Amino acid sequence: MTRRERRVSRTVHVSASPGGIFDLLADPRRHPELDGSGTLTGRPTGPERLSLGARFGMSLHFHGVPYRVTNTVVEFEEDRLIAWRHFHRHVWRWELEPAELDGRAGTRVTETFDWARSPFAYGIERLGWPARNARSIAATLRRLQDQFA
Repeated sequence: MTRRERRVSRTVHVSASPGGIFDLLADPRRHPELDGSGTLTGRPTGPERLSLGARFGMSLHFHGVPYRVTNTVVEFEEDRLIAWRHFHRHVWRWELEPAELDGRAGTRVTETFDWARSPFAYGIERLGWPARNARSIAATLRRLQDQFA
């Protein structure tokens, strides 16, 4: 698997403006509203609004084992793009593009899990995280659509 292939993405149309969606994504305290993985517990810590270089913490659990990570925003373009990573260098990226679907204005939203730069890429693949994260991304995007339904 090449670095280019080490990402999974899903895309949906959301009946909201890019700015409205971005406001939700840029507020780490609201991330539990979207979590489709079922691993996010508690309330994230950090600034009220994310920006490039901002750091925020999240409490999670995996198979009942609690852990905490600190994420850093590594890509940021207001109303268009936000991405963060933690110390393993996995990146979670959100891309927003104004779009119409069946005559309805809204936003084309793509969420991506990118592990191309992770030093643990082989382990991520062996543990099946790409497929698990693809399912979680789909569930997260459904929750995002529901937020603006």
